[in-house]
Amino acid sequence: MADLLRKPLGMSGKVHDITPENAGWGYVGFGLYRLKAGESVAEATGAREVILVLVEGLAHIEAAGQDWGVMGARMDVFERIPPHCLYLPNDSEWHATATSDCTLAVCSAPGKSGHVARRLGPEGIELTPRGTGANTRYINNIAMEALDVADSLLVTEVFTPAGNWSSYPSHRHDEDDFPRMTYLEESYYHRLNPAQGFGVQRVYTEDGSLDETMAVKNHDVVLVPKGHHPCGAPYGYEMYYLNVMAGPRRNWRFQNDPDHDWIYQRDTAAV
Repeated sequence: MADLLRKPLGMSGKVHDITPENAGWGYVGFGLYRLKAGESVAEATGAREVILVLVEGLAHIEAAGQDWGVMGARMDVFERIPPHCLYLPNDSEWHATATSDCTLAVCSAPGKSGHVARRLGPEGIELTPRGTGANTRYINNIAMEALDVADSLLVTEVFTPAGNWSSYPSHRHDEDDFPRMTYLEESYYHRLNPAQGFGVQRVYTEDGSLDETMAVKNHDVVLVPKGHHPCGAPYGYEMYYLNVMAGPRRNWRFQNDPDHDWIYQRDTAAV
């Protein structure tokens, strides 16, 4: 099993370069650039589709033969305003020049030439609450299955208030058994506010063959190849994460851990 906790490679430039090959799986890729104003990056998508997410800051983007202008709005991810994103199909090229200091995420999965390049957000992305009590968190759905914009990718942002839990009650999506469950690999790109904080994430299977609990810090990435994957934000520290999911089909179907499903049932009945 590949190392599930990926620390950033540095403070600037391409600080994450997670591929199916170095993750030990078949679908999800995740790259992250931390750029200073004036710095440029360029990539070709090859056989993979990509969603570029301006996590924070501004960048002028040219991609898929078009000039998309300066994208971005929030200068700090914890402003919680909707992100500016760009979907690019396989066999595309893109070039980004930071017009302010910026953090640019590159979410990727196998492409099938089934969709065209298009903006995703900020229009149409609305911060939506999920859960109740100390399980409340807030979601920016960038490209979930209700929006037919990608061949494989599912991408979303989550803000978890200090002291709350997220991706909870524990659930898994690691069997290709639609409609009961779908096989989806998943990555979590974490941010903490204030930045010196930490969060906790556990990745485990019901049979105990995988059981890792990790302290996650600012800019860390956690890989979820299988199993349940709850995370928590300690008192005093707000948590953000950017999720990338992909698998054989573009549907999100999961099953709760039977030990903890009672929480879901109780909360659902109370609504």
